[in-house]
Amino acid sequence: MWRKMVSVGLGVTLSVGLAGCGSSEPAKGTNGQAGGTAQKKVIKYWTDDRHDQEYIKEMIAKFNSTNQDNIEVELTVMSENYNQSVDIAFSSNQAPDVLRLKSANTETFVKKGYVAPIDSYMNDELNKKFSSVIIDGVNRFDGKLYSLPNTGLTLRLVYNQELFEKAGIQNPPVSLQEMAADAKKITDMGKKDGIYGFALNFKSPKLAFDRSIREILSLSGYQGLGFDPKTGKFDFAPYAEAVKYFKQMNDEGSILPGATSLDIDPLRAQFAAGKIGMYLSFSTEPGVYKDQFPTTIKWGGALPPTLDGQRKGTSEIVSAGTWLGISNTSLNKDAAWKFMQYMYGDDILTTYHEKGFGIAVVPSIAAKAKKPDIPGMEGFLVGKYDSLWPVSPNVTPEGANYGDAFFKYMLTGGDLNKVTEDLNTRYNAALAKAAEKGDVKVTPDPSFDPGKLQGK
Repeated sequence: MWRKMVSVGLGVTLSVGLAGCGSSEPAKGTNGQAGGTAQKKVIKYWTDDRHDQEYIKEMIAKFNSTNQDNIEVELTVMSENYNQSVDIAFSSNQAPDVLRLKSANTETFVKKGYVAPIDSYMNDELNKKFSSVIIDGVNRFDGKLYSLPNTGLTLRLVYNQELFEKAGIQNPPVSLQEMAADAKKITDMGKKDGIYGFALNFKSPKLAFDRSIREILSLSGYQGLGFDPKTGKFDFAPYAEAVKYFKQMNDEGSILPGATSLDIDPLRAQFAAGKIGMYLSFSTEPGVYKDQFPTTIKWGGALPPTLDGQRKGTSEIVSAGTWLGISNTSLNKDAAWKFMQYMYGDDILTTYHEKGFGIAVVPSIAAKAKKPDIPGMEGFLVGKYDSLWPVSPNVTPEGANYGDAFFKYMLTGGDLNKVTEDLNTRYNAALAKAAEKGDVKVTPDPSFDPGKLQGK
């Protein structure tokens, strides 16, 4: 199916030290003295992925011990505020050599000049392997290639099957009305034991909604980030309909207390402890509950609910076009590319899929990789109701973003129509401004039919 779909905190550092970008140092002999003129090239790799960190550590350790070019890679896993940390690093000349790129930040990083094109490193073999999944506006901008794909992420409703059974709920909800009702049932049943029906990482409202309402809307037939491909404008009216049910769950006390300051890992820890009935998140979760937060509870993943129980679109596969990129300021770009090329090798990409860290989108890898043998992964595998969606333009409006604006309404109420109209006005003004500058290109597609994405 993939051939058809071509359309601040530091957490963990592997190797010691945080020298400046692209640092090199003399290679040392067994006596600790500089050995000849050979220079060790230290490559710094920053990522905000935590679900795969043990595997990535292993692969980096293997690279460090086997590469013949005297390259040593240092891994830094960020716990939060990744994009802001990258901004600070570049402004202070402390940028890493290799960056984890995602669909939500690649375009921004490219525009800021953080990422170097990799076209000159591509060869016939790599072009053949990746060409069918290289997408304009995702990993290629203005004709220049900045990253290659590895996996995509599906989003699902993650639910505690044991709590559902205890609350008398037979199946995961298919509509938002059912989801709110189920969250209340679980809370009523378990509140005395600190159990609540629903949670999200509302420490960052936009991130929370982007892993929940985004998929609810796309499966309902609407682009999940508020943009309407048919008109080429932003329209947050469908978003507002979904937010109503999130407000209902909050008003009814069905959301885990303290969610306003909850980050994703503490949420996962609570879910693993059996304290949360359901939440929405990515296909990284099975790996998380296997390695990072091992759990004995019976849990599963299901397609997200929709606005009205009808599946008029597809659940969007996200982060499917990018993985690694080379810093534009790196003094060791060739060495960074050698590491990057190593990471894109068949063995690593295949194992990455089979361990459940992501779902392979590179055709040659998807064709031979085995299904991940990880508890819970079966609910996240790509099916009829999963697909890529047209890229939404990335704009920054004046004032609050949609996540903060809708979260404020969720907590305090107000006039939802005015909130929606204000967002439409500010986002479309930002879109027009960005289009006038040439920062974005928008072409309305009145014939766009989200139902036709099913089964692609």
